Amino acid sequence: MKIEQFEDKGLAHFSYAILSECAREIVLIDPARNPQQYYDYAKANEANIVAVIETHPHADFVSSHLEIAQATGAVIRVSKLLAADYAHEAFDEGDAFTVGKLTFRALNTPGHSPDSLSIVLSREGKDVAVFTGDTLFIGDVGRPDLRENAGNLTAKREELAQQMYHSLREKLMPLAADVLVYPAHGAGSLCGKALSGANSSTIGAEKIGNPMLRAMSEEDFVKELLADQPFIPKYFGYDVALNKAGAPAFAPSVQQVPRLASGAALEAGAVVIDTRPAAEFKKGHVNGAINIQQGGKFETWLGSIVGPEESFYLIAADEATREDLIQKTAKIGYEPLIKGALVGTPATKATLPVLDVPTFREHPEHYTIVDIRNPVEYRDEPIFDGSINIPLPELRERASEIPTDKPVVVHCAGGYRSAAGSSIVANALPGTEVLDLSEAVKSFQTATAAH
Repeated sequence: MKIEQFEDKGLAHFSYAILSECAREIVLIDPARNPQQYYDYAKANEANIVAVIETHPHADFVSSHLEIAQATGAVIRVSKLLAADYAHEAFDEGDAFTVGKLTFRALNTPGHSPDSLSIVLSREGKDVAVFTGDTLFIGDVGRPDLRENAGNLTAKREELAQQMYHSLREKLMPLAADVLVYPAHGAGSLCGKALSGANSSTIGAEKIGNPMLRAMSEEDFVKELLADQPFIPKYFGYDVALNKAGAPAFAPSVQQVPRLASGAALEAGAVVIDTRPAAEFKKGHVNGAINIQQGGKFETWLGSIVGPEESFYLIAADEATREDLIQKTAKIGYEPLIKGALVGTPATKATLPVLDVPTFREHPEHYTIVDIRNPVEYRDEPIFDGSINIPLPELRERASEIPTDKPVVVHCAGGYRSAAGSSIVANALPGTEVLDLSEAVKSFQTATAAH
């Protein structure tokens, strides 16, 4: 038996291939959008993919379960509660199947979503691992507030939090202490709020070290779980629906994205996502463009700023980056929304001024300061007295709340988000000087901490 873990760092997502060496057969759990890595793994091990299990209809990424099933003949297994639109076998508590000497059995573990499963892997009668999806993470548990308005089966966050309490204590904690825990996400995921940087654990270690598994009443658990959850990106509900239906095949869908010539005229009024470095963007860009830089979390911020009902142009610094960005966009199912992808900006008339940091440092009261970090960041580490907090995912809708009687300075925690934020504010407040504090914010954070 081999358990292979695949990591997508951008989405902090883990997927798994479980190989039965005697049967030369593989079971996949929660595969990512691009299936090629699983095909390569199967080929390298001279094995066939015979089953794909979805622990739930994911909100934060698009799964390749349907494409893999169509390509390999593998059976898709999901909870009957999902009411999946594609051909599948229901897999719920009491159900199990074997591959070689391995047995996979389902546990219904609602809490993150009503249709969440955990999968217990046994070898010759002994439990060896549990794949917990978004129910149990390392050091945390899944958030319960994503299915109030998404999917065929919705539930209030309080109800799901109560179910999470019982799923953890009645389904997962009774497993043997040495059972390995393999979650669907690690640190950086928006499906929880305090995930560890570790990629696996054991039931015994989590019972000792996971604060959400300590002894507490259901009431206290619900209160703690619901507090300070991160924002919900605009694309999450869209991905739930897409995963319930089954996404189109990855490579053909990516190939259908129109690649435009560098100087192509863009449709007036269309959303333009310019991914070039902030310094280049500020020197010149298409009027109205939003600067979401190519980076490790590009797809998350794209899906947080742009809603699934919008289409957009995608601008990249070079051809290789353009192809990478299209693939990142496909990870959240947004590739059909790309009106065209091109290299280099077709217009440079619009610019953004560069902030004179020493002048700002001397008289910050001469500026309207907009802090676009999340509310918890703003609360726990204040940086500037009197700043206005509008989180980046809300900025396009709320920029008109910003007073325009002074120059506006936009900042975040490290300079990545503020590039996007300043471009959004500049578009919303024409005639107002909008400045990006960028990475210089770190020097102010240090001073604040010292104070």
